[in-house]
Amino acid sequence: MSTLYLWVSLGLALSSALIWWFWRRPAAQTAVPRTKTGKACAPAPRLPAVGAAPHAQAPAVPAAEPTPPELAALTWRREADLTTPERSALVAAMADITRPPGPLLQLLSPDFLASASAAELGDLVMAEPLVAARLLGQVNSPLYGLRHPVTDIGQAVALLGMTTVRSICVQYMLAQSFQPASPSRQRVLDTLWRSSAIASELSVHLGRALNLPDRGTLPTRAVLGFVGPVATASLLSPEELSQWLALPRAQRALREQALLGLNSGEIGGLLMASWDLPKSLIDEVCGAARLLGQPADNASPATAPRLALSYLCAHLAEQLTSGQLTSLAGHDFMQEPMADTHYLRRYLNQSSLHLRSYLGHPAAARLQAALQAPELLAAVHRMRAPPSP
Repeated sequence: MSTLYLWVSLGLALSSALIWWFWRRPAAQTAVPRTKTGKACAPAPRLPAVGAAPHAQAPAVPAAEPTPPELAALTWRREADLTTPERSALVAAMADITRPPGPLLQLLSPDFLASASAAELGDLVMAEPLVAARLLGQVNSPLYGLRHPVTDIGQAVALLGMTTVRSICVQYMLAQSFQPASPSRQRVLDTLWRSSAIASELSVHLGRALNLPDRGTLPTRAVLGFVGPVATASLLSPEELSQWLALPRAQRALREQALLGLNSGEIGGLLMASWDLPKSLIDEVCGAARLLGQPADNASPATAPRLALSYLCAHLAEQLTSGQLTSLAGHDFMQEPMADTHYLRRYLNQSSLHLRSYLGHPAAARLQAALQAPELLAAVHRMRAPPSP
């Protein structure tokens, strides 16, 4: 009997020990592991739950491209960085550039851009007969492929829309300020104005496709973005001019700063300020130009996508006009190994909140799709051909 009692007691003790051991095992597994020095190890990363929503994880950011040598050598200068002699020399050099006609200020005023009617635009254009004549000549050219002749400004607005007509008028009003003395300089200016027209057309299509806010002003800003390059072409010597336009933008900026103190983007801002154009307009035009040599990290959410789009339109327009690109069909600007688009590519690759808000994610993919739209490709094909002599 005592032996039986002993075996039963041993069995109960063993069962209790086993139960206690199994009960303690999970707690031991959750204990924080420690190193030999007694310090707690970092906890293992928590894996996402199966079926978690895609937006629960932050999008992967591609490795940053190294800064190209041209941009590493470019110290971006603004008007405030000029010495007094440099500024005096630049202002004196620009004295021969005449002020554009008065209606340009009205055409670019915020109120007019926001709420002017087609009739008001027509009245403004008709007050400048030379601009009206050149506008009708442009509208009836093969660039716009209209089936029937347009004989008045109202028809032009009805067929092309206020946005396009306004940007054409801005271009011709600005062109009156630049009267080159030689055929070679005139050819350079014609090339730049043609680039501005293509950039304007690109901004019309892309702004609409991407549903950007306040997109009706993008074409006007695209044209104004070429004021700086046109002014620079007017200031350079004939010897410099022959080589300048063929350079990539980053190398041009380096050369411009060495010769004139500022690059063309900042020269444009200085000139537009002397014409008393709205400061907000000048800031946005200069902000787009600065994407060549500076990141857009500090741009506001409202303007950052517009700056990126304006810069891209100007870049592609110059490539099309120069012959570096014969068509946008199949072209992927994100794969360009160029210093000129380094900061633009970085900006788009970062999938920033600004771009997700306005362009969706990924922004670059939506831009590429919009650039391949048949309507846009046809318009660019018509516009990239040089005018007939």
